[in-house]
Formats: sequence, structure tokens, C-alpha cells
Amino acid sequence: MRRPSKNTSQKLSADSQRLATLAQAIIQAASRLEERNWERQLDTLLRKLLKNDHQDTIDAALDHLFKQESAAYDALMECAEAASESCQIEQDGVLYDALLIAMPILAWTRFSIASGAIPTDVTTTLSAHLHAHMLATETKMVMASALFSIDQLPRNHAETFAFTHRMAQAALKGAALKQPTQAPETAPFLADTRYLLAVVTAVAGEPLFRWQASANLAERDEALAQWNAQAMPNIARLLPGCGIELLLPEAYFVACREGDKQIRPASIRAAVHYLTHTLNVEPSALQAIIGSFGEESTDGRVDEYRIGFTLEKDTDVVYGIVWPLYGEEDDAELQYRSVETSTDPVISADIERKSPIEEILALLEECGIVNVKRHTECFAMEFCDDCGSPLYADMNAELVHAEMPEGAPAGSTHLH
Repeated sequence: MRRPSKNTSQKLSADSQRLATLAQAIIQAASRLEERNWERQLDTLLRKLLKNDHQDTIDAALDHLFKQESAAYDALMECAEAASESCQIEQDGVLYDALLIAMPILAWTRFSIASGAIPTDVTTTLSAHLHAHMLATETKMVMASALFSIDQLPRNHAETFAFTHRMAQAALKGAALKQPTQAPETAPFLADTRYLLAVVTAVAGEPLFRWQASANLAERDEALAQWNAQAMPNIARLLPGCGIELLLPEAYFVACREGDKQIRPASIRAAVHYLTHTLNVEPSALQAIIGSFGEESTDGRVDEYRIGFTLEKDTDVVYGIVWPLYGEEDDAELQYRSVETSTDPVISADIERKSPIEEILALLEECGIVNVKRHTECFAMEFCDDCGSPLYADMNAELVHAEMPEGAPAGSTHLH
């Protein structure tokens, strides 16, 4: 679930209030017909605001609903995402549906993970594999000639809307896309997600994906297997020195969330691998300190876990990673914390593993980390004033900067 921005105005504009009212009407609808009527009105208003780049109007409504009514917030967020990642375009008298899709790539390394422009021949080959194994036969598509890091993706709904429309026009006209201009730099994480982006179009109402055309959901698994087999050699060329896993290409926002979720376990494994090799120690010589972090305005709700690593019998945090929570995971953590009875700061991982904290404990145990301390308090989400890096809780519950020991070999400076 997206978090509200800070310092938002208390008074909503007319359009923001209308967005909030329509979202509330959707969840109160007594029939599907009524619900769809409210959705059409909401979609029309959203498209108008997105076309005019009025992202602040949408954000204000989302922030208001986040504090007032979570179900209406979810309804508005779902509609805003749909309005920005999909559209309908008329071409030569024919109406087409268009959808922005993302192809998440999980990557981990001790070195660096590439991003940015990719060769045209690689884009052409990957486009052919995507169409052959994922897309319905009669679709048209265009793929961006770039490998995107999260910092290089469209930053909000309005930018996504503009990107989707630009790509959709190119797909329908069969036009070549311009090579991306210089992209923002991305932080050098040891484990991170990269994305290929494409827009797929079909005559309005016709299927976009192969499993839609066949009405056989089992084809999704087969499509993913074929995508991995055929696309992997080309993607490996783009990410030398990296371990790679390809996820299912899906609608943009769903795929991005799935990529963010799935990179988290790889981040822990990459951290332990990096620290043991860089510091020349066994995993058992490391300690992990888990802190819960959240915005001060969310009444103790956990936004993310931050996991700091120290050397055995040392108090200095030498490295840290962030494990953000998404969607239903927020509520799962609240429920877990409400029934948790142990006050012992050293936690056993020998428990049923369902919640994110239990998954973290299981991964640490799998990696050989036997000393784990979890603070019971929820910390404010503090960052370093100088470099912007997140601060981590040390053994004494003080928030500190993660710093490698003096004399440690130089390498990548961040973990996801």
C-alpha cells in the first residue's frame, strides 16, 4: 500500500474531492451496474487529470482517503493505475486497447548491475520472443530499447500515462522509438530489479495475452518457462556477472510490485555473500539486527524492516538492507505483532513462517546467521542528512549509519 506524502494540504480542491467521492461511491455500490457507472465517471475524470499532468490533484485525494477510508483508497489507486497503464486509441477508424507491460528481471552480483540503453538487435530479438510466447497472435507491440532501474521508470501516474500513450502510438504505426535520452543514475545495489517495458495493442475487446485467447490459465506457466528459456541468453548479455531470474511479464504496476517483492530474498542472500567474502568471515560470525520502521503519522504501522549487520561481539553496523512491506503485508504484520508474546530480543527462527518477519528470519537462518536481534519498538524512518542513506538500529536501539570497517576492500556501497 502506498504511503501518504508529508505536509499535504488539509483542504481538497474540487477535483480532488470529486475523486474521493467517486471512490467512496464505488465501494458502496449495491450492484455491479452501479459500480461500473461510478467507475466510468472516475475513469473519465482521471484521464482528464492525467492528460493535463495534474498528479498533485490525484495525490491529494489518495492522501485524504488513506487517512479516512482504506477501501476507497484502494479503489482510487486501482483506477489511477489502470487509467495510466492502459488506454484506447483509434487508428484508421478502428478502436484499439493498449496496455503497458513490464518484464521484471531480478539480478544480484558483487559488482555492478547495468541499466540504460540496449542495442537495437537485442530489443528486436526480445520483442520476437515476447510476441511468440506471451502475446495473442493478432496483437501489435513495441518495446523500449532500454533496461530500466527503478529510478529510471516513470515516477508517477501522469508520467506513466504519457509514456503509455507515446508507446501505443508507436506500436500502432509500426514506428521506431527514439533511443532514450540520458537516464538518471541509479544507486549501485548488490541485488536489484531491472525492467524491460513494452506496450501491447489489440482491437478493442480482443485478447492481449495467449492465455486469454485460449482461456487456459495453465498457459501462463508455460509462457513463463518459454520466456525464461528463450530470453535469458539475450538478457544475460545485458547483465554480465549477475545472477538472474526472470519473472512473468504483466501489466506495469502489478509487475513492478512483484519485482519489488521478489528481490527482497535475493537482497539478504547477496548481503551475506558479500559480507562473508569481503570481510573473510563465516556467516556465523555475523549478527543481524532487525528494526521495524514506519511513518510517525501511521499509528505504529510498519512500512518496512531495516536489517543491519554487525560483526560478532561488535556494535558497529557494517551493512544494512531494507525490506519494504506491500499491500496486505501491512495488515499481516499488525496481526502478527498483536499475537506475538515473546519479549526476548533474540528470536528463534524455528516458527511457522507466514508473515514477512518470519520470512526474514527463515532467510537469515538459511544463510547461516544464527545471532539475530529484533527490536520491539517501531522506529521513525530516518535517513542520513548528508547522503540520504537509511539509518539502521544498532544493538542499543540507536539509529546509525552503516559503515564498512576501515581497510575493508572497496566495492558496491549499497544493498537493496
